[in-house]
Amino acid sequence: MRVLIIGNLAGQLSAATKIAFDRGAKVLHANDADAAMDMLRTGRGADIVMIDVHEDIRSLVAAMKQERIVAPVVACGIGANPDTAANAIRAGAREFIPLPPDPELIAAVLAAVADDDRPLIAHDPAMMELRRVADQIAPSDASVLITGESGVGKEVMARYLHKRSKRADKPYISVNCAAIPENLLESELFGHEKGAFTGAVARRIGKFEEADGGTLLLDEISEMDIRLQAKLLRAIQEREIDRVGGAKPVKVDIRIIATSNRILQEAVMRGEFRKDLLYRLNVMNLHIPPLRERPSDLIALAEYFVEKYAVANGFDRRLSEAARDRIRSASWLGNVRELENAMHRAVILARGNEIQVDDLRTPDGRPVQANALDVTAERAVSAAEAAIKGATSFQIGQTVAEVEQDLILHTLDHCLGNRTHAANILGISIRTLRNKLRAYQDAGVEVAAPGEVRAAG
Repeated sequence: MRVLIIGNLAGQLSAATKIAFDRGAKVLHANDADAAMDMLRTGRGADIVMIDVHEDIRSLVAAMKQERIVAPVVACGIGANPDTAANAIRAGAREFIPLPPDPELIAAVLAAVADDDRPLIAHDPAMMELRRVADQIAPSDASVLITGESGVGKEVMARYLHKRSKRADKPYISVNCAAIPENLLESELFGHEKGAFTGAVARRIGKFEEADGGTLLLDEISEMDIRLQAKLLRAIQEREIDRVGGAKPVKVDIRIIATSNRILQEAVMRGEFRKDLLYRLNVMNLHIPPLRERPSDLIALAEYFVEKYAVANGFDRRLSEAARDRIRSASWLGNVRELENAMHRAVILARGNEIQVDDLRTPDGRPVQANALDVTAERAVSAAEAAIKGATSFQIGQTVAEVEQDLILHTLDHCLGNRTHAANILGISIRTLRNKLRAYQDAGVEVAAPGEVRAAG
């Protein structure tokens, strides 16, 4: 983990720096927010920014947002004055740490904000074999494509590969290709020169250069626009990139790991993904099976998450045998991510030291059912049925666009606003779905928020 500390290192902030360093963080220091921005622009990135509460937090957060530099900001200050902490949060800080520093508090904040210490838990034979293969290929520089459903732990596997590679002491940089708008992703990956476009107030080093010597994870690469895929292919083949607005190429030395929850061969057939890029990325493929096909991992993962959130909340919690049985028999279509959230809720809801069956709840408060789909999946199945039924009940006079809009919005309603589930049912990419929903909202059409349905739905 890379920590950037901003402010005068005299006194308590210096002690906080030492604690972060002792906890395994790579620590950088900047005297003020302007110096910090210079460091961030030039590729000396940070996974977390800790800033003295007396520095200009608001300006730093605004500058980072303007230049699309993403890292959580944590304020540090002497004393635990509520007003000081509140002002720091209002200015854009994610957390406030009082000084003198508490080693356990700093460790907890670093772990909670960075969340990069998840172990690869493998008790099931299929996962144990996958881990064996990962151990074998980790020391090489071969590109790796990690595939599997949403929530199975693809990024955990990517970090596992990096930590066991020859580049383990070099940067590990992750880019979520689905989360960055198409018109900004090129600059995010390759960087830009000052004045290259409106808002480019200074030279910015992209993720390729930031990862130089280390590993670059291209998360959900299937969502990348096909026009940008050509530039990515060249960067991987030639080991050099062109900054937006740059005059000459820049050499980079990185290992590429990519993830996808879609079948890329099908995307190639649809013309949505370049075949030559798929071949370049898919030197080695690690397919992570869904949790429902890894029964031996269920309890090991559940126990890990229970301990994690019990410690974080100051509780003593353990799973009852009945709760274990229910965990084994539930569907967990959201995979490890769904299981983790359920264990987090159970730790909080439990009325004693033992987590009971009744403490296992879905996000809307329903009990986790044995041998049944969770509520989101139930809605998804209903949406599929409704789509089939609706295909024969359209109104004469409706345009194709209107029928498509109705289908998309009703599917989203039945998925309780879950974009990923809706996109999977509709057979489109999450990026396409988001673009269509944005167009509907711009036209004044109500769209279900995550976890909700439309008032008229």
